[in-house]
Amino acid sequence: MPAIQTHSLTKYYGKSRGVIDLDFKVEEGETYGFIGPNGAGKSTTIRLFLNLLFPSSGKAEIFGHDIIREGKKIREMIGFVPSEVNFYKYMTVKELLEYSARYYRVTLNGHYKQLVDMLEIDLHKKFEDLSMGNKKKVAVVQALIHKPRLLILDEPTSGLDPLMQSRFFNIISEENQRGTTVFFSSHILSEVEKLCHRVAIIKEGKIVREDDIDNIKSTQLSRVSIHLIAPAKPLTIKTPGVIEKRDTLDGMTFLFKGDPRQLLRDLSELPIGRISIEEPDLEEVFMHYYEDQNGEVQS
Repeated sequence: MPAIQTHSLTKYYGKSRGVIDLDFKVEEGETYGFIGPNGAGKSTTIRLFLNLLFPSSGKAEIFGHDIIREGKKIREMIGFVPSEVNFYKYMTVKELLEYSARYYRVTLNGHYKQLVDMLEIDLHKKFEDLSMGNKKKVAVVQALIHKPRLLILDEPTSGLDPLMQSRFFNIISEENQRGTTVFFSSHILSEVEKLCHRVAIIKEGKIVREDDIDNIKSTQLSRVSIHLIAPAKPLTIKTPGVIEKRDTLDGMTFLFKGDPRQLLRDLSELPIGRISIEEPDLEEVFMHYYEDQNGEVQS
């Protein structure tokens, strides 16, 4: 039985688009990435799963349970880390987590204490006094306190410093190894690459591609920035795969998809002082890989 399955799931806000005809399946036990730029429809999809919104048409099931008719039962099986965390602000962290444990009818055991220690959570602070990052850490523990079958993460690393991000990824990997299904929504490709088996890419409310993570990575662009130590005008690079080359005051920038060895050989002829090669944002990936010249989605 799939952990999540959608059938033409659609949500409109009046005449405004939410999500349109979503059809995808998440197998139980996998880590599934749901990626796209802000405003693409990621959070709308999650709110539909959590029964916080009702679809305009279509349907979805979580572990075979309908998201509309069986919302209460579904919420008992789910752990959720939202992009913005808001709990009872006057409670201490300890009171909040004990309250959650009573709600899920579980005992705060060694698993809970291990999570608190790994994330360095101060149980005695009031929730309203916590920083954004510390609120997010509390949300992670709260989401895992009842060992959910499905963990839904919506931009979960925002506010976490690099050390805590690393610990967070370790925690999620361990939970997945125990059998927890993970639905990981993010606009940061590098985060998804660390965890996910498969990904769906959503743009303007529609799925434009669903594939194994290795296949997604193999088609990924790189953004290259070059700074020269001496003038070299005009700058030309004949390497296949250079896209949108732009001259700057002291060099050039471009997107690249091709053989990096050939690119480095060609660049070695230039008086380069500094070079950076970075992951582009998802909007650039969409623009150059999922639309043809007529703006139609490519398969």
